[in-house]
Amino acid sequence: MSQPELLPGTPEFRIKLPKGGEARGHLLAEFGGNGTHKFLLREGSLVVAEAWPGLGDHARRNRADLRASGGLVDVTADPGLPKDQQRWRAARDIECNSSSAAAALVYGYDASGPESWRTSEGHPLADYLSTGWRAPRKAWLVRGSNVSGHNLVRQLWLQEGLVSLPAAHLPLLEETDPTKSTLRRFVEDGYEGAASYNQKRGLVDELHAFLTQMRIGDTVATISDGRLHIGRLTGDAVQASSPDGLSNLRRTVAWRTKSHAYEELPEELQQKLSVQHDVVDLTGVLDALDVLSGPGDLAAPGAVDTTGERSPTPRELTLPDITGELAAELLVHDRAWLDEMRELLIDERQLVLYGPPGTGKTYLAMKLAEYLGGGPEQVKIVQFHPSYAYEDFFEGFRPVEDPETREVAFRLTAGPLRELADLASRDGNRHIPHFLIIDEINRANLAKVFGELYFLLEYRTKSVRLTYSGDDFALPPNLFVIGTMNTADRSIALVDAAMRRRFAFVELSPRTEPTAGLLARWLKREGKDLEPARLLDALNARIDDADFAIGPSYLMKPGVYRDGGLERTWRTKILPLLEEHHYGEGLDVAARYGLDALREQRP
Repeated sequence: MSQPELLPGTPEFRIKLPKGGEARGHLLAEFGGNGTHKFLLREGSLVVAEAWPGLGDHARRNRADLRASGGLVDVTADPGLPKDQQRWRAARDIECNSSSAAAALVYGYDASGPESWRTSEGHPLADYLSTGWRAPRKAWLVRGSNVSGHNLVRQLWLQEGLVSLPAAHLPLLEETDPTKSTLRRFVEDGYEGAASYNQKRGLVDELHAFLTQMRIGDTVATISDGRLHIGRLTGDAVQASSPDGLSNLRRTVAWRTKSHAYEELPEELQQKLSVQHDVVDLTGVLDALDVLSGPGDLAAPGAVDTTGERSPTPRELTLPDITGELAAELLVHDRAWLDEMRELLIDERQLVLYGPPGTGKTYLAMKLAEYLGGGPEQVKIVQFHPSYAYEDFFEGFRPVEDPETREVAFRLTAGPLRELADLASRDGNRHIPHFLIIDEINRANLAKVFGELYFLLEYRTKSVRLTYSGDDFALPPNLFVIGTMNTADRSIALVDAAMRRRFAFVELSPRTEPTAGLLARWLKREGKDLEPARLLDALNARIDDADFAIGPSYLMKPGVYRDGGLERTWRTKILPLLEEHHYGEGLDVAARYGLDALREQRP
């Protein structure tokens, strides 16, 4: 009897069974009745003896036939072992109609073969198959505003009607629908020494999406100079030589004539657009993109609206000057204060905004970072907490559960700092500022979280050998860190000397500028009565501890100015903070800090 032909270029796959043991097998070149490759379960593979209630009738009959013919035989086991832990063994190679049929045979319940079967490195069988079913129409974000320092959206995409990826080290592909496995091999070979493990992993996903997941008729979006452009894919992916290798992989696009200001986009769309990858699946917000597209005309190449586009980014690393418009938006009446923030970041590259709650530390950090970095794509935010560790922040081996077997394997995974550092250090990105915002930075054990990175915060020109990956790593000079610290949570006096030396500390207090008077300026701009500002000033004058002063952001929300909103906010947001401050003192907080008491104080 002739041996079945294995599918060329595919490895052995395995399923690790709960409670121990494994099954092994190979994809076959022949297709089964459902249009997918057949699968060969290897002799010696272990199979769960119990059939679960959800197992289909065909799979039940198949298991029964194999038992009757001697294809599955008993495994000597402990008689005391529970029924659901008994095993059978494949006495010969067993040809299955598909990988899912083989997985059902092994597990005793219906399962997805492409996800259940894994290589010895943990890669799913799906990576070795051509693209299967997908939604009829999807949506994609493709980034091109900074490709090795060039804004291809403005210079190429809108002019010629296309989107592209550099793919500079990708060889000429013979397949029109390459599998992830094929692309991973090309990336591992072509980008060796030119990209970290995290960059290569992301590149495989992006190439696979661009080449096989994106289809003609899909919606495509991109951001350039603070504006969102939307179009429709009209062509398949093609490889072509391009100047400097910036756009070797291309798809044609019919762009719509109208673009949209980023800050005016719906919140759900802004959230999706902030994901920091070159190709992002936006199908979850396809409806929102369709609403923005409307019945507008598709533009001829070169006829796209570019209203509001800025001049090209300078090639040297610099932070843009503070403008009067930014100061007005942030309600900072003394622009020199913002100029000082900029200078501190240039000199130190790390600073901490500290102060009592409600002083706008996180809001200011995000606005400054987006302005100085040139957009939200260059900003990542994390929040520290007591259990946060180096493995969460930078990189570490994290448990990944198999959805079918519930087996857990550990995979080296990059954290937010590693991801942002890899993004900032890409070719062409090194002149563009990137910002990491660490909210509540004093809530974590900083020495535990930063590890050897503490050294790099002070010595930006040096590198260190990393604990897990073993890479030699240096923080790129265009990566800036802004932390926020709530002094009512933990006093700044508890911050150790090592952190003080590495960060510049800037206070935000209701008693000093620019926070003092902020609420009054906001109320005036919004055309509202100034009473809340006067009440807040009176309240803070009665609080004896500056760390527990109340910031203006509590009173800068729409709900405060609906009927009863001020009283409700004061009772549920502000007084509970002061109850905590005076806990155990026996003070009547409402009598001292309530609205009635403060109003009586006014002349």
